[in-house]
Amino acid sequence: MEGAPRAILFLLLIVDFAVAQNTTSKAGEFHVGVILNLDSLVGKVARTSVSLAVEDFYPTHTNYSTKLVLHIRDSMASDVQAASAAIELLENYKVQAIIGPQKSSEAVFISKLGNITQVPTVSFTATSSSLTSDSMPYFVRATMNDSAQVKSIASLIQTYGWREVVLVYDDTDYGRGILPYLNDALQEIDIRVPYRSVIPLSTTGENIMQELYKLMKMQTRVFIVHTSSTMTSLLFTKAKDIGMMNKGFVWIITDGVANILDSLNPSVIEAMNGVLGVRYQVPKSQELDNLSIRWSRMYQRDNPDESPFNKLSIVGLWGYDVVWALAQAAEKVGISSIRNKRTWTSKNATCLQSMVISTNGHELLTAIVQNKFRGLSGDFDLTDRQQLKVSMFQIINVVGRGWRQIGFWTLERGLSRQLNQNVLKITGSASMPDLNPVIWPGESTDIPRGWEIPRTGKKLRVGVLTSGYPEFINALRDPVTNTTRASGLSIDIFEEAVKRLPFALTYDYVPFGTTDTANSGSYNDFVYQVYLQKTDIAVGDITVRYNRTLYVDFTIPYTESGVGMIVPVREDMIENMWIFLKPLSTGMWFGSIILFIYTGLVVWLLEYLNGNEHVHGPFSLKQLGITMFFSILEEKEKLERFLSRIVLLVWMFVLLVLTSSYTASFASMLTVQKLSPTVTDVHELQKKGEYVGFHRGSYIEGLLVDIGFERSKIRPYDTPDDFYGALSKGSKNGGIAALVHEVPYIKLFLANYSKGYTMVGPIYKSAGFAFALPKQSPLRAELSRAILNITGGDSIIDIEKKWINQKNHQNEDKIDGSGAITLGSFGGLFLLTGIVTTCSLSVAMLLNRHKRHQQNKRGKGNDQNECAHGQQGENGVSLGEQADQNSDEEEKCNDIENQATLPVPQNSNTNSDQLPDSENNNIGCRCTENNRATSLTHVGSQIIHRGDKSGLSLSGSS
Repeated sequence: MEGAPRAILFLLLIVDFAVAQNTTSKAGEFHVGVILNLDSLVGKVARTSVSLAVEDFYPTHTNYSTKLVLHIRDSMASDVQAASAAIELLENYKVQAIIGPQKSSEAVFISKLGNITQVPTVSFTATSSSLTSDSMPYFVRATMNDSAQVKSIASLIQTYGWREVVLVYDDTDYGRGILPYLNDALQEIDIRVPYRSVIPLSTTGENIMQELYKLMKMQTRVFIVHTSSTMTSLLFTKAKDIGMMNKGFVWIITDGVANILDSLNPSVIEAMNGVLGVRYQVPKSQELDNLSIRWSRMYQRDNPDESPFNKLSIVGLWGYDVVWALAQAAEKVGISSIRNKRTWTSKNATCLQSMVISTNGHELLTAIVQNKFRGLSGDFDLTDRQQLKVSMFQIINVVGRGWRQIGFWTLERGLSRQLNQNVLKITGSASMPDLNPVIWPGESTDIPRGWEIPRTGKKLRVGVLTSGYPEFINALRDPVTNTTRASGLSIDIFEEAVKRLPFALTYDYVPFGTTDTANSGSYNDFVYQVYLQKTDIAVGDITVRYNRTLYVDFTIPYTESGVGMIVPVREDMIENMWIFLKPLSTGMWFGSIILFIYTGLVVWLLEYLNGNEHVHGPFSLKQLGITMFFSILEEKEKLERFLSRIVLLVWMFVLLVLTSSYTASFASMLTVQKLSPTVTDVHELQKKGEYVGFHRGSYIEGLLVDIGFERSKIRPYDTPDDFYGALSKGSKNGGIAALVHEVPYIKLFLANYSKGYTMVGPIYKSAGFAFALPKQSPLRAELSRAILNITGGDSIIDIEKKWINQKNHQNEDKIDGSGAITLGSFGGLFLLTGIVTTCSLSVAMLLNRHKRHQQNKRGKGNDQNECAHGQQGENGVSLGEQADQNSDEEEKCNDIENQATLPVPQNSNTNSDQLPDSENNNIGCRCTENNRATSLTHVGSQIIHRGDKSGLSLSGSS
């Protein structure tokens, strides 16, 4: 009995608590609808996230007077079912906000309902760029717009140097919505999209296989996949089965799949090994780690049949943050009552008429978009309403059963290995980006080329056209095997380039036009076949022209460029009266004359210093003339100095070489014919109204018309024999005055018809011969590199020798002013004689200076001795001493006599027999008196006194 009151009291407390709880719940309930595809992976992840968010929010916000009540509905991947669920929520539960829908196509209709009822719709999974707030003011996107990632994808493609990509996408609003933005981003960096693979929603595995086989037959090996997670799993599983996950392929997935990659089936992840992806960067935190543990438990409880390895993705984090943002906005706005709502009426009333318009919907919308906070997904900012503000993406590489980070992309810095890196470093010939190494499909570490010649399907169709010059290209069809064989210089270069490609290339020659004529069509029509996709490449003597580059691309030229003229030559008669000056150039003439004068002056000066009697005396014009032509008019024996003869010997050698060269050059001018073209200017032909010829089917016809030639003055010809015949007749006899042709053809013509013709020009520049390919063909770069390798080595020389006969043309030996002997060719000899002459003069002047110094020194010593003897005689010296003094004076006088007879022309030497000053006159007199007898006995000797009129001249006859 004592327990009865206690039981009654306990029951009353429970009832009171239930009533209070029920009252609080009803007073603070804020009804929110949630529309998801609960059969999809994204839907399952999102349901767990939003439910967990409500459980986590209110225990930490106990003072809130409102509480979100979630009403989750399944759209069953149907737009109609999603719309029906939204109507049911608005009608029965009077929801004040809708989270979802999951698909962009579902969001369109539901957002229109929200616009009418003024109920905000917040979606964190609808990423289509077609959803805008302008047409749907009550729609808020709490995720990224698909267009936000296109620049990161384009930057990734540009970094690895790929030129073509194929787009693979769902045939839904989600799949199609990214296309305009992705195409614009690719076009900005000149990336071509040759094909788009559209995957319908109703596709099967067999349909996927057929589409993948079609992709395998294409050259492009870079694929951008923008599909749902379900379609992505099926696509890569089938791609692995048929071998499209092997080496050489490149697969890039968008963030729609990359963001939930951890939640995919492990077998699917293994099939995706080598794939690159762009995903949202989730900041790491301890709160996130704790949430992931609780989320995994709830996910397993809600989805017991799902894989236990599924992880919380960014989609789940966005759903979690959306619930927190909506709970905060609901608390700020409050709960609207039924009395503040008005019924939505319509003329055609249906069940929709029971829906009411929320009066605080606009306030709730404003509170949602103005709510900014740091969520588990990062900075949660819906101010834009178009999308979350995102400026950074993570670049990942699928490896094994997971993925690894290879870099980041930011709007400010582009691609980088680290977030704090400012620039992208490009190193090496392969333009290696500064990203972490990538393991590509097939476990390859080599960067794929991005394209390949398909091994399956048809061979490469190589179009050929027989040229008017078979040496360049000649195509013949074998009637037995019905195959085309081609030969010539162009074919040899093409086949050699194919051998140097880093991959195998199979091809068949496809002739253009008929085989019985070499000119079944013009070259423009031949090149146009590539644009019409009747041939994959055009090989031949095709000139790169601007109008052709509008619809095809060309490789680099393999021949030299230019347009010239073939004209007859005529012989010039030698009637120039100054032709004898032609063998030597003007500089050579002046140099020879200057050196001639210099050598003569040096020889004269050397002889003058040596006292040569032919150059002594006053300087006169006669003496100048003699010295200027010393080496020609005077005999060698009259040169008395050794240095003069050395100078003359070197000069005679130079003169001998110079005269021999002059004689040879002059004789060649008088004997060899000098040929010159009959015309040197194409405009001169046009003014005179002369006829000119061109190769039929060539673009030269249009060029001549542009110059101003009348079409009646332009004559087409087919073969070199026709060219030769027309040139031989001349313009007045039914032929032509000149043939306008391209330089390679002209050289080939002159190799066979060299006599009487020459080339003038080039008169116009052209890009040369090249091969034509379709626009943006990846084969163009590879062939261009191979051709550059050929033309830069010895291979091109061997090929030209094989097909073009290299002859010395007679008209190339013509003589003109450029054959004169120049000063530079005799620079060595002139330098030799100049050095010898200058050195000889320097040596002579040094020797002469030394002699003067020695003579002056000896004369001063004699003067001092004479003065000493004179003083002793005056002081009464002994006779013996006087005799000794006289003996010494006699010896000195003899020395003076010997010196007086030296034939030295200098002033100091010519007066050597005359004492230099008056103080020594006595000594000179004594010497003369004491030695007079001795001097008279020297018959035939004489003392020449130069410069002193009082000097004494003695001879043996006196």
